[in-house]
Amino acid sequence: MDFLKLIQSLDELLYEIMSWLIFYPVTLWRTLTRPLKMMDYSEAELGDAAGQQYTDTLSPPLFLMLTLAISHGIELSTVGESSTVIDKTGLSGLISDDSSLILLRVAFFSIFPLVMAARLVRGRHVELDRDTLKAPFYSQCYATAPFAMMITGASILMRMTAAEAALGGFALLIFALLWFGSLQILWFAQHLRIGYWRAAGHASRAMVEALAAFILISLMFA
Repeated sequence: MDFLKLIQSLDELLYEIMSWLIFYPVTLWRTLTRPLKMMDYSEAELGDAAGQQYTDTLSPPLFLMLTLAISHGIELSTVGESSTVIDKTGLSGLISDDSSLILLRVAFFSIFPLVMAARLVRGRHVELDRDTLKAPFYSQCYATAPFAMMITGASILMRMTAAEAALGGFALLIFALLWFGSLQILWFAQHLRIGYWRAAGHASRAMVEALAAFILISLMFA
């Protein structure tokens, strides 16, 4: 009986992993073309029963993790191993392989959804707890995945020797920040039902907090 349960679990695991080949591109396309609608979709899906959530897409945290894993694979195939894995200075000594590096990057980029979600909860003047934080955090994971992909792409280009590539990487970095920042203004304005200027204040404060935390923690692994 235990063996049959194991086989059944492996069947389900294989199907789940193979389904990512379809639902990852679908989720990426929808997030790139309709980011705000996908963020609203994420919040709505959390109201369904556990087995009925995200049936035609990937769940937001999984989407973010897979995006960072794919981005890391592109990095390895273009510019090689990250200095975080090679160097053993500071806390980078704890990062011994690519798997731990991917997990580290997932933690790093998850700072953005966490800070944005916490800012929204505070803006709503409701108690900050696991229940009130979860829905906006999941919504923000959809927005953060393309942002993380663009940031990683910019980093790859700026590590190349060609001056044109470095310039393209800098341009992509600026575009990523503007795209993500503009999306946050629209998101805060929609969910807090405020004007764009006040929404820009919330978005800017959250962005500065998230970037500061991201950079400070990154320096510990430099």
